[in-house]
Amino acid sequence: MSNRLTGLAAFLLLVFAVWLSFQFDQPNYKNNEKSPLTAFSTDRAFKHVEALAEKPHYLGTKAHSEVRNYIVNELQDLGLEVQTQEAYIMNAYGNIAKPENILARIDGSGTGDALVLMSHYDSAPHSSYGASDAGSGVATILEGIRASLQKKEAYQNDIILLFTDAEEIGLLGAELFVKDHPWAKDAKLAINFEARGSGGAPYMLLETNKKNKNLVQAFKEAKVPFPVSNSLAYSIYKMLPNDTDLTVLRKQANINGFNFAFIDDHFDYHSANDTPKNLNKETLAHQGSYFMPMLSYFKDANLNELSSEKDSIYFNLIFGEFITYPFSWIFPMLIIAIIIFLILIIYGLRRKSFRFSDVFKSFLPALLSIAGSGLAVWLLWNLCLLVYQRYSEMINGFTYNGYTYMAASVFLSLAICFFVYQKFRKKIAPAALLIGPLSLWILICTLVAIHLKGASYFIIPVYFALIQFFVMIQQKKPGRILMAILCFPAFLLLMPFIWGLPVALGLKMLFVTGILSALLFGLLTPVFAYFKRKSAFTSLSLVAFIVFMVIAHFKGGFNEERPRPDSLLYIQDLDANTANWYSYDAKPDVFTEKYFNEESEVDSNSELNIDSKYNGKFTLKAPAPMIALQVPSIKMQELPSDSSGFRKYSVKIVPNRDINRLDLYEINDTNFKDFTVNGMRSKNIDFRGNDLHMHQNRWQERLLTYYASNRDTINIEFSFEGNNSPKFMLYESAYDLIGNKNLKVPERPKGIIPKPFKLNDATILKKTFTLGE
Repeated sequence: MSNRLTGLAAFLLLVFAVWLSFQFDQPNYKNNEKSPLTAFSTDRAFKHVEALAEKPHYLGTKAHSEVRNYIVNELQDLGLEVQTQEAYIMNAYGNIAKPENILARIDGSGTGDALVLMSHYDSAPHSSYGASDAGSGVATILEGIRASLQKKEAYQNDIILLFTDAEEIGLLGAELFVKDHPWAKDAKLAINFEARGSGGAPYMLLETNKKNKNLVQAFKEAKVPFPVSNSLAYSIYKMLPNDTDLTVLRKQANINGFNFAFIDDHFDYHSANDTPKNLNKETLAHQGSYFMPMLSYFKDANLNELSSEKDSIYFNLIFGEFITYPFSWIFPMLIIAIIIFLILIIYGLRRKSFRFSDVFKSFLPALLSIAGSGLAVWLLWNLCLLVYQRYSEMINGFTYNGYTYMAASVFLSLAICFFVYQKFRKKIAPAALLIGPLSLWILICTLVAIHLKGASYFIIPVYFALIQFFVMIQQKKPGRILMAILCFPAFLLLMPFIWGLPVALGLKMLFVTGILSALLFGLLTPVFAYFKRKSAFTSLSLVAFIVFMVIAHFKGGFNEERPRPDSLLYIQDLDANTANWYSYDAKPDVFTEKYFNEESEVDSNSELNIDSKYNGKFTLKAPAPMIALQVPSIKMQELPSDSSGFRKYSVKIVPNRDINRLDLYEINDTNFKDFTVNGMRSKNIDFRGNDLHMHQNRWQERLLTYYASNRDTINIEFSFEGNNSPKFMLYESAYDLIGNKNLKVPERPKGIIPKPFKLNDATILKKTFTLGE
C-alpha cells in the first residue's frame, strides 16, 4: 500500500475511533408495546411518563395529588398493598414541608433484609412537567416491577418500592422515610433513578460510606447490557455538593446504593421543556436495561456483604465491557510506566533516534498546543457571551446550541495543535515528538494517583503510547495503520470527558474541552508526526470550526422549539406600602416589556433577599399597581423564661390566602439559643454549647422556607439573650401571577417559558416585624 493510502487509512481509522467512542453505550429504541409481558417495554413505560407529566405537579398542587393517586392505583392494580407516609419534616437548610411518600413491599423468603427501588414523583416548582425528572424514574419502576412480577419468580430479599415526595425542595421525602418509617431499618441497598436532563446515557453513580469494591463487583456480576460508569465520575461526584434522595439514605441510615441518572440536554432540566415529548426514548429504554438485571441479581444477593474496606478502579468500554481492578494496582502501574518510559528515552538516545536536545524541545509543542487551546476556547466562549447576551438567560449554563459550541471548540483546538506541531516538524525528530505529551500524561497520572485516584485508569492510554514510542524508536517510518489502532484506547477512555464535562458542569468548562483535546492530540503524534502536510489538517480543522460556529449562530436564537426563559414577580412591600415588578432577566422580552423597558432600574443593591438556585439578584424593577392581597396574621407572645434566664417567645404565622411558599429571615443578627418550628428543632442552625451559629451556606440569614400544601399555621418558638430583639423579614409567595384578575398578567406567548431555578410567576407579600411591636 502506498504511503498516501496508508496515511488516508490511518486518518479514517482515527475518525472511526471517534465515532466508535459515541456508539454502543445505549440500547436502540424499537416499538415494543406488544413485547412479552415478562419483558420491560419502553412504550409501556412511556405511557406512564405521559400520564405523570401532563401538568407541573410540585407539592401542594392538584396535579400533585393526581399523580400520587395514579401511582397508588397502578401499584394496587399489580396486586400490591400500598401505604402512604405523611408528616412535617425540616431538613438541615431550614426547608419545611409535609411530603407524602408512597410505599409498597414485596415480601421475600429471607430474613427481611430489603432492597429499595426508588424515585421521586414531585416535579420542580413551578413550571416543570417532570417527565424526565423524575417521571422517567417512576415509570421505570412501575413497568419494571410489573414485568418482574409477571415472571412469578421467588424473591430471597424483600423489595420496597419507595416513591418519595418533596425531593425537589430539599430531599424531604427521603429524610422522612429514614427518620420515621419502620421499613428503613430493613433497607440494606437502594437503587435510585434520577435525571438532570432529558436524554443521553444514564450514568451509574455509587453511594457508600465505605469503599466501593463490593458494590462495583456486584454491578459487574449483574451483567447489565449497557453499563456506563467510571471511577473518575464517582470520585468527582463525591466531591460535589449535589445530592439525591439516595444521599440521604447513605448519610442518615448508612444504606449503600446505586444512582442511575442521565444528564444530556441539560437545557430541559427543571424547566417547562421537561415534557414527555422531549424525553429521549433510548434513554428510557436504557433505564429499563439497568432495572431488570439489577433487580434479578439483587433480589437474591446477600445485601449485607456490599460494604467494603477497599476501592476499585472501574470504567466501561464499548460492546458492554466493564473493566475493574483494585486501587492497589495504581502506583505499581504508574511506577512501571515511568521506568519503561525512562528506559525507552535512554534506548532512543543510544539508537540516535533523536538527540538529547530533542527531549527538551518536545515539551514546547505540547505545552504551546495545550495552553493555546485552553486560552483560545476560553476567549471564544467569553466572546460569545459578550456578543450573544441572550445566553445569560440560560442560567444553568448550557445553551440550546451548546453541543455545536462543543464541536467547534474541539476543532479549534485541533487547528491550533496541527499548526503548532507543523512549526516543529523539521526541528524535532519524529520519535521525540511523543516525549513531551507522554511526560505530561505521566505527570497527570501521578497527580491523580495522589489526589483523584478514580482517574488512575488514564494510565492505560499511556501504556499504549509507550508501545508506540518503542516502535517509533525502532523504525524511521512506522506503519501508520498500526499507530492509529494503538490510539483507540485513548479515544475510548478520554472522549467521554472531552464531550461530557461541559454537559455536566456547563459551557464555562469549554476551555477544559480544549485542554483535553490538546492532551489527546499529544497521544496521536505517532500518527500525525509522519504527515508532511499538517497545514492541510490545520485548514480543514479551521473550516470545520467556522462551519460549526455558523451553525451555532443560526441556532442561537429563541423560538418555539428553543424557548426563551424569562422571569416576572410582583412584590408588595407592606412596610413601605409600595408595589413593584421585579425580574432576573438581563433585558425585557416581548412578554415582560409591558412591565419594564430598557431604562428600568437595575436593582443591584436591593434589600430583597429571596433565595434561589444559582444565586443572582434582581436586575429589573418597575412600579406596579397596589392590589388587595390577604395579609398573613402574625401573633407574637412572650413565654415564661426557662432556668437559663434567656428570653423566650413564640411566633405564629397564619396565611390568609392560598400560598405556595413562605420564607423567613432574621436581619438583626440575634444570638439565638434555641429555635424550633412546629416542634422541630432547627437544623439550619449549628448549636455549639449555648451558642447558635448559622450553617455556612449560601443563604446565611434565612431561618426557614415553608413549602405549603395547605394553609397550616407555622408555630415558631425561640430563645435568645440580651436586649437586642430579633427582627424578622417575611416573604409570602403564591404562584398565582399568571392570570391574576387584578394584575391581568396574561399567559406567555409561544417561544417563552418561565425561567427555572428561580422564584417566578409569583405575587409576593414582604413584611418585617420585631418582637414587641
